[in-house]
Amino acid sequence: MTFYADSADREAVGALLSDRIVAGVTTNPSILAASQISPDGARSLRDEWVGLGAASTFFQATGTSVDSLVERGRVIHSWGEEVVVKVPATAIGFPAAARLVADGVPVLVTAVHTTAQAVAASAIGASFIAPYLGRLDDRGRDGHTDIAAMTAALAGTSTEVLVASVRTPSAIARLATAGVRHITAAPAVLRAALLSPDSDEAAAAFERAAAALS
Repeated sequence: MTFYADSADREAVGALLSDRIVAGVTTNPSILAASQISPDGARSLRDEWVGLGAASTFFQATGTSVDSLVERGRVIHSWGEEVVVKVPATAIGFPAAARLVADGVPVLVTAVHTTAQAVAASAIGASFIAPYLGRLDDRGRDGHTDIAAMTAALAGTSTEVLVASVRTPSAIARLATAGVRHITAAPAVLRAALLSPDSDEAAAAFERAAAALS
């Protein structure tokens, strides 16, 4: 499984990249706004993260028409070859995503809520889809079941499932057993996935044993 940090917190993301815990960073307009970063200001984040080793960075195109989404997507893609352009799974988002794919732009179709949308994203050649586990659950659905169906539907295609809104380490483990190979989560969730009191206890015992022999 590949981990991505879903954040624009420079310090937290930078630490995860420096520690080689994540392969890249995902953002969306809400995340950028929470950190008071403008859409154009996001380019400086991209430069900083790539400098720290990010293999992929994800930024979302915004606009109220197909043309405006495509135009913004092209601008975002111009920031660097590792940039993946996020486009929403909407009536204008799908044709915009298809045009960007035809231009050679790697695209993630985001806010996917149905398996039919997942299949449609694959049909237009999207590199990724992003279903939101937590938001599916918040709507009273079984997010894990829905995402497992999307994963099965896209098996054998070139479109990867990158699950967002992952809120707990146990959710990460359950997604992995369902065949999901990419998740993005807040830095605190990713850090929590590294920890277990039992592991700490075992490590402390090893240190005591080593110290006794020194």
